[in-house]
Amino acid sequence: MNEEPRTVFEERRTKNEEPFPVLHVHRLGVVPYGEALELQSRLVEQRKAGEIPDQLIFLEHPPVITLGVRSRHERSNILETPAGLAARGVELFETGRGGDVTYHGPGQLVGYPILDLKPDRCDVHRYVRDLEEALIRAVAAFGVTAGRSPGLTGAWVGDAKLAAIGVRIARWVTSHGFALNVTTNLEHFSLIVPCGIAGKEVTSLERLTGRPVPMADVQAAVAQAFAAVFDRRIVERATAEPSGALSQ
Repeated sequence: MNEEPRTVFEERRTKNEEPFPVLHVHRLGVVPYGEALELQSRLVEQRKAGEIPDQLIFLEHPPVITLGVRSRHERSNILETPAGLAARGVELFETGRGGDVTYHGPGQLVGYPILDLKPDRCDVHRYVRDLEEALIRAVAAFGVTAGRSPGLTGAWVGDAKLAAIGVRIARWVTSHGFALNVTTNLEHFSLIVPCGIAGKEVTSLERLTGRPVPMADVQAAVAQAFAAVFDRRIVERATAEPSGALSQ
């Protein structure tokens, strides 16, 4: 009789190897950007202190344009006036992440990994490439073939950007992360030069597949791909306080 294939975790256990480190996955729904920043700050400090394991936060933001360190003093990549943004209900936030200007809004899966990269992943370039790999694998589950664009970050389909990446790393603990367009209103990207890259389009899973893709399905695919790339073991956590509080 044929045996069922064993999981990677089972293979490690039979070899008396330590199981993969735990990754707590939280699904928070729609969270204002400012609240998400405060949440990340608290979790980063807890992770540095060893009080919590690695975390992966999934959420969506109300419409907001965020400025990375490269655009903090130069806002030419914002194509709308502050009054025009306010009239559209779009906030503007400065952040501590890398990169330029980007847009977040409903229908976009935002992921904030709070990971301790020590001892064997202390390489910023590798971390960004691993994030890209996880996103590329995840969207393949929906029949989308994504890849990288030379000299740029993110997940791309041709010359169209499907997912953006902007990270911060302090004492090798990560924050900020990625934004994957699922059913995002792509018209809002016309308010900016996305990531400061002129002449490139932005796309979404909905546009590429020709159908709405359930956010829960995308979260599941990203979580599985993320765990596989980063050698983590998923533990789903009950979360959903509007204040951003998490159950540990």
